[in-house]
Amino acid sequence: MASTEQDARKTEALMKAKPLMTGFTVGDLQRSLRFYTEGLGFGVEAAHEHEGRVRYYSLRAGDCTLGIGQDDWAKGRDRVKGVGMRTYISTDQDVHEIARRVQAAGFKLDSGPEPLPWGPMAIHLTDPDGFAITVAND
Repeated sequence: MASTEQDARKTEALMKAKPLMTGFTVGDLQRSLRFYTEGLGFGVEAAHEHEGRVRYYSLRAGDCTLGIGQDDWAKGRDRVKGVGMRTYISTDQDVHEIARRVQAAGFKLDSGPEPLPWGPMAIHLTDPDGFAITVAND
């Protein structure tokens, strides 16, 4: 059996992936749009309509692309979202400034700014639907 150290060694990637885009299904599209644009500072790249109403936004901040789409509630209104995952966003910007913007927009931080165990400064927050997010200097 391979040791943990051997399992964790670097290996060559076989896939030649493009930048990763994360998409979240949200309960209130306008509230989430405000969280990601006014709070975190994403810009709207595109609004996508279905049956005459915007149902999905593509957002961008630097090289990071994020999609938010209105839940159609087909899986129930009481389903829990975001359990067991965290989205990490790296930035060269001052996370203290980002923290101030989040708070000025009326949203709260879970913690930070504080250093991560491996060094970078970070803030931790939860979006309106329970998706955990860390924004850190790389």
